[in-house]
Amino acid sequence: MRRPLDKVFITCAVTGNLTLPEQTPHLPITPEEIADACLGAAEAGAAIVHIHVREPGTGKPSMEIGYYQDVVARIRAKNSAVILNITTGPGGRFVPSHDDPKIAGPGTTLLAPEKRVEHIALLKPEICTLDLNTMNSGGQVVINTPQNVRRMARVIREAGVRPEIELFDSGDIALLHDLIKDGTLEPSPLCSFVMGVAYGFQPSPETVLYARNLLPPGATFTAIGIGRHAFTSVAQSYLAGGHVRVGIEDGVYLSRGVLAESNAVLVEKARRMIEDLGGQIATPDEARATIGLS
Repeated sequence: MRRPLDKVFITCAVTGNLTLPEQTPHLPITPEEIADACLGAAEAGAAIVHIHVREPGTGKPSMEIGYYQDVVARIRAKNSAVILNITTGPGGRFVPSHDDPKIAGPGTTLLAPEKRVEHIALLKPEICTLDLNTMNSGGQVVINTPQNVRRMARVIREAGVRPEIELFDSGDIALLHDLIKDGTLEPSPLCSFVMGVAYGFQPSPETVLYARNLLPPGATFTAIGIGRHAFTSVAQSYLAGGHVRVGIEDGVYLSRGVLAESNAVLVEKARRMIEDLGGQIATPDEARATIGLS
């Protein structure tokens, strides 16, 4: 039986690319707002901050490298300790056109795999995400073929960055094992179970335990809950021997009907939950030791 960890790191995902400005007035959008959200989350106890960027004028998702550079520079000017985890998720979405499904319609974001990790090769954060899911997502399809994942992983490895493997269903874990077997990924991966996305892992204690037990030996995991499942997943992940993640990317409410006024208050609540359950929060350096970062 796996017991809760002595030290648990908190990741805060401060903005994402699916949370809409109309859902909350507290969504960080500009590079300054995103950086400030990361700094506030770190001060509240997050060892890791997960970063997406957005178009400042519209709030729409962006892959503009200059925005990433701005966010990273602003964080590092004030905090050299917090671990930066930068997304590579955007660029994998396909929307078939109505009249000819083999033709991409409006909303398609598909990019060459190397373009999706161009900012990682340039900025070299300590961690970046690597999604293994090919799945329905709303009315669209997210495509991460094994070949494209291998191409992205090669760039990530050459940049000296630790990938966090994003797992959305059990088939993704089967792919994870194959990628370890062929040398694409290292044997003791850093993983996240993303629960609550339609047509993927559904949030429950059984899901967390099932997914955990499919992982390769030595894997480190975090179970993430989307929307109303954000805080129940904090408890379930901790009790199953994992780490935790919260943030406005995952859920905009602090409690039922109460919008979170910042990412920091979400981190503070997650921290209280872990400490009330008997756990301790890892510092960034303790998280580095756990993850195997130099």
